[in-house]
Amino acid sequence: MIELGSSRYRLTAFALAFGSFLIFCNLYLFQPMLPVFASNDGISETRANWLLAAATLGLAFSLVPWAVLSERLGRRPIMLVSLWMLPAIGLLMAATNSFWLIVGLRALMGAALGGFAAVAVAYMAEEFSAKAFAIAVGSYISANSLGGISGRVAGGMMTDWWGWQGAVLGMAVLSLLGVALVTKLLPRQQYFTQGNTSLLTHSRGVLSHLRTPRLWLAMLIGGINFALFVNLFSVMAFRLVAPPYQLPVSLVSSVFICYLAGTVTSRLSGRWVLRFGAIRGMAFGTIVAMLGILVTLHHDITWMIVGLLVVSGGAFFTHSLAYGWVSRQANQGKATATALYLVHYYTGGSLGGFYLIAAWQHYAWEGVVVAACSLGFAVLALVLALYKSTGKSKPAASSSETALSH
Repeated sequence: MIELGSSRYRLTAFALAFGSFLIFCNLYLFQPMLPVFASNDGISETRANWLLAAATLGLAFSLVPWAVLSERLGRRPIMLVSLWMLPAIGLLMAATNSFWLIVGLRALMGAALGGFAAVAVAYMAEEFSAKAFAIAVGSYISANSLGGISGRVAGGMMTDWWGWQGAVLGMAVLSLLGVALVTKLLPRQQYFTQGNTSLLTHSRGVLSHLRTPRLWLAMLIGGINFALFVNLFSVMAFRLVAPPYQLPVSLVSSVFICYLAGTVTSRLSGRWVLRFGAIRGMAFGTIVAMLGILVTLHHDITWMIVGLLVVSGGAFFTHSLAYGWVSRQANQGKATATALYLVHYYTGGSLGGFYLIAAWQHYAWEGVVVAACSLGFAVLALVLALYKSTGKSKPAASSSETALSH
């Protein structure tokens, strides 16, 4: 097994983190562009949201098929095929002006991204020791947030400089260079065992995971947490480009730097779970995020930024713990279990956008806060149900493996 602190750990963790960085750069490149499409193309904010929702839905629905395929072909080949599709689709996207064709290519991009997202944590769970896995998941989620920040900020700035097509082309070139590096660095697996790839077997595996409360509840927590978090930033972009602020897209995209708070808390989550347990951490992260939502009620931009920082830190903390929980609690079919978590996660992100944007259109920012807090209370209810489903009151301190399961 790959042990924490070894040279092989550092090499593998970096390759996985950088691959994750590229994935999320591409996934969220269009998020700061939504107000641009809504303004320049004369389409509604809800319709513009399809540029983000199509990619996240494509990702969600591709995860389980990729995970099933990885049981036969291995995790590494799937991750590399997924990554190499990114620059190819990006170049096609840059060559069209049709809104709905762009949406279709964004859905295809999401499906391509799913190959890496579906199996990276399963790769870590199979190759890393328990302690190394706990820390590596935190680093991996941190790379998610860094990729999301970079893709969004770069998307906004390059759109102001070169238009949206220039932004897409620039990301395609970056992806090409980055994928070549990951291909060189990511080592082959030593502990992968080929599994059964029959559709019937995996259908039973999916149903088994969904019938296991300690797994399915964590999946729902991840989905609703993401619906709240990612779409709050989308609606904040609409708020800041509208009167009385009327900020340029390049400046509005800088609010995504608030994701850095999530980068920090994701790394801290690995230490937290070893000491206090995951379930308590999910509740704590959700409460923190809800406090941040309330702070954004202030009309001063400085306080809006503070609120977004707090939301980001809390939501990423919850996500890191829920994500690691599912992979660790799945006794078999780990790739399918983590893929199912991400199906819930990205489906929540896709549908949550329409929910919060509708609140914005009808009830302004106050309505968004109420809608977002209602999602936060739903997460807390699910965390309580997860706590009850474990039948345990506190994590045992004698074993890191036991602590990971609380």
